[in-house]
Amino acid sequence: MKVLNKCNFCKSPLNHLVVDLGMQPLCEDRIKPESLNQMEPHFPLKAFVCNKCFLVQVPESASPQVIYRDYGYYSSFSDTWLEHARKYVHLAIKRFSIDKNNLVAEIASNDGYLLQYFAEKGIPVLGIDPAEAVAQYAIKEKGIRTEILFFGVETAKYLVKTYGQADLIIGNNILAHVPDINDFVQGMKLFLKPGGVITMEFPHLQRLIEGNQFDTIYHEHFSYLSFSTVSEIFQEHGLDLFDVEELPTHGGSIRIYAHHAEDTSKSVQQAVPDLLKREESLGMRDLTYYESFNEKVKETKRKILEFLIQAKRDGKHIAGYGAPGKGNTLLNYCGIRTDFLDYTVDRSPFKQGNYLPGTHIPVFPPDILKKTKPDYVFILPWNLKDEIISHHQYIRDWGGKFVVPIPELTIID
Repeated sequence: MKVLNKCNFCKSPLNHLVVDLGMQPLCEDRIKPESLNQMEPHFPLKAFVCNKCFLVQVPESASPQVIYRDYGYYSSFSDTWLEHARKYVHLAIKRFSIDKNNLVAEIASNDGYLLQYFAEKGIPVLGIDPAEAVAQYAIKEKGIRTEILFFGVETAKYLVKTYGQADLIIGNNILAHVPDINDFVQGMKLFLKPGGVITMEFPHLQRLIEGNQFDTIYHEHFSYLSFSTVSEIFQEHGLDLFDVEELPTHGGSIRIYAHHAEDTSKSVQQAVPDLLKREESLGMRDLTYYESFNEKVKETKRKILEFLIQAKRDGKHIAGYGAPGKGNTLLNYCGIRTDFLDYTVDRSPFKQGNYLPGTHIPVFPPDILKKTKPDYVFILPWNLKDEIISHHQYIRDWGGKFVVPIPELTIID
């Protein structure tokens, strides 16, 4: 097989395909009404696994500058995610004795969804995020001090010079988003105060593979991470992992805890060797673990289309719920447009009135569901299905049903 690229971490040749999701638009793009007839760029979306360090990755097709030029994701429009952030802040303050004398920094701070809970307690915070509109929202609407920058070594040097080193560095669902993972982790090493702690959350590669979560693969997610590979990357840059937690968020994530390798004040928790051992026993450091995923994804596509085709032939009305990045990967891979979904709805006013990339499915406020009374509501952010179903029980009043596509298509009465 022809060598397509080099590993983002160890620079070994990348020639082992995990899944091919075809040509796709950038999943967080918002297509405005006046742009419907304009050409829309598409890029190849293929994930490979490195045969040396086993980092699963999507080679860079579109630059981060292009991906984040009109970034439309605002974290604060998910009650589940806000509660997750609030609980984390309580945990971090208690476990690491964070107070007004410490600096808490979040990389990819988005709209201030998490740092607001530290700020409420009088703790100094600093957000770092490259998305202009989202960062300005954090600054103006929530009063969160934010630097509008991509993070890496040069940004870390600037931040240290301007604000000093951070006692706690947070990164939720950002480690997967960086095209140069070495520059990013080395930047955290420079930005972290001696004795400080880094916590990062990201979807666990084990859950992606076993849960058939192919829709979490998209261009802004450059890396798909196992605990063992992340441990290797951090160690390469003088950072050690001393604890790990498994979380239910995003279909199954892990939260890692890191400190300077020379910091002897924190003991390694048993969860670290336990998870390393489990990943090894599952075969995640072996190429055969990844070989059947591509065919599994194809079969899922067939089942989704079979349901949609039969439902439409039966005269059923189908609406989507949500406009997340993962939903756009699924819709474009499966070729689902307004021939199957009449529209989708989303709580975020920043997405309403626009169209989904590639498929051009219109996005409306959720209230339209009560007016059109769809027979099925196709839940695109399936990781939030419990929250969505709970908030929209009224759909059952007219006999409507919910459809969850991942890991297997499921109809919920």
